[in-house]
Amino acid sequence: MAEPGAEDLKPQSDEARSAFTQPLGVVTPQRGGVDDESSTTSEFAIPKGLEVPQQAEPEGSAFNTPRTYSDGHAAAFTPATGVPMVRLTKDAPWQDRMRTMLRLPVTERPAPEPVQRQDETGPAVPRVLDLTLRIGELLLAGGEGAEDVEAAMFAVCRSYGLDRCEPNVTFTLLSISYQPSLVDDPVTASRTVRRRGTDYTRLAAVFQLVDDLSDPETDISLEEAYRRLAEIRRNRHPYPGWALTVASGLLAGAASVLVGGDVIVFVAAALGAMLGDRLAWLCAGRGLPEFYQFTVAAMPPAAIGVTLTLAHVDVAASAVITGGLFALLPGRALVAGVQDGLTGFYITASARLLEVMYFYVGIVIGVLLVLYFGVELGAELNPDAALAGAERPLWQLAASMLLSLTFAILLQQERSTVLLVTLNGGVAWSVYGAMHYAGGLSPVASTAAAAGLVGLFGQLLSRYRFASALPYTTAAIGPLLPGSATYFGVLAISQNNVDKGLVSITQAATLSMAIAIGVHLGSEISRMFLRVPGAAGGTGRRAAKRTRGF
Repeated sequence: MAEPGAEDLKPQSDEARSAFTQPLGVVTPQRGGVDDESSTTSEFAIPKGLEVPQQAEPEGSAFNTPRTYSDGHAAAFTPATGVPMVRLTKDAPWQDRMRTMLRLPVTERPAPEPVQRQDETGPAVPRVLDLTLRIGELLLAGGEGAEDVEAAMFAVCRSYGLDRCEPNVTFTLLSISYQPSLVDDPVTASRTVRRRGTDYTRLAAVFQLVDDLSDPETDISLEEAYRRLAEIRRNRHPYPGWALTVASGLLAGAASVLVGGDVIVFVAAALGAMLGDRLAWLCAGRGLPEFYQFTVAAMPPAAIGVTLTLAHVDVAASAVITGGLFALLPGRALVAGVQDGLTGFYITASARLLEVMYFYVGIVIGVLLVLYFGVELGAELNPDAALAGAERPLWQLAASMLLSLTFAILLQQERSTVLLVTLNGGVAWSVYGAMHYAGGLSPVASTAAAAGLVGLFGQLLSRYRFASALPYTTAAIGPLLPGSATYFGVLAISQNNVDKGLVSITQAATLSMAIAIGVHLGSEISRMFLRVPGAAGGTGRRAAKRTRGF
């Protein structure tokens, strides 16, 4: 055989070999023929004669779900710092359970509850997210706090088996994200809240729907939930427009009696408020923003008060104007804004409080314009006059209850809740009068204590009925709103006494903050010490500890 030439021995370009490749002509010894004395064998080597079947493992990521993992038997994750101090029972209201889990980091949340409404093919994720956003939209547009809206959205998602979801609520935007696993793409949906309407009957119906969805014994399909939600949207308001106008007039009349007015003042304040309400409806029908609606609505009560002063009628014109302002003060938005700030939703709280400030500015501008022209025409309005100087406990108690009753009608509450909120308003004014008039305490401390009782009783009533606390608290704080301080501050500014006016307006703002903080503190106290029936040893809901401040 002829020896191969140099060109034949030269490796081709695609035959590159490593330096550790065996040289040509060297035979690699087989393990079966190697002597046991000279071979180096690991103690973990498989003995001879024992054949282990080789299984082809599919190549996958380290984040793939283990084959032994089962969602139905998943254990709760224990963080490095220990087990979280969270105790949840099925007897607790869904608001507490969802709120507690939302306040925990994702890795520290308890194991998911058993899914009750999951088909064989799994839940339709986009439809579940859409239903969740629509429910959250109705709650946020109805004035519910951001934390309660997130808790409701989280409850709806978990009811249909979507446990790894994160809702996010701001003042005008709702979004929710669901991620099936660490390696799957997340599904995110959002919805914008463009219109806001006060209808606590609709709010209660939405809460009832969420409560039914969270009940493991109630089976509600997606189609049934959509049908009930559509019925809630189509339902008409429980009170017609003329009833709302009459209620606004009675509210203003009751507020005027509350600050020292008589029968003539009651009638004048009622007429001014009803006229302002109709003008605001006219502006709303023309598409004017709410700022101008508040400005226009504040003018008729002030004009009637100035007219009575120019006509030298022996009545308290300041009580007429103050009563007309009570129907316009945005107590509902103020309480919701402060609640969002206290629970950590600072962006939403800032937006709500900015909205309240714009409403206040609109009211001030409307009253200021009328008072300025009244002073120029010679109206003798005294900014140092003291309202509610004569203590009339029975009349004031009756006026406070009438004010809460009409406020509940304006909020479109259910007829079954009107009586309870009326009694709650009477309790609020009784506590305020006992502390301020009889006890001699400051108005701010008395207002905060009375508002705290309103929040406490409102939270207890809402838990008894498994509903929102807003219908039981918002109307009850009506008698505590700072209408007189707002009026006297505006009057002093109209008479070029800016310093005294700013002091009075600052007092009004302080009273408003005392009301909002008191209501929220009363609600939190009721959650902390409320015992859940049927729980072992009595399980309470922990306070809202979000951070340590550093």
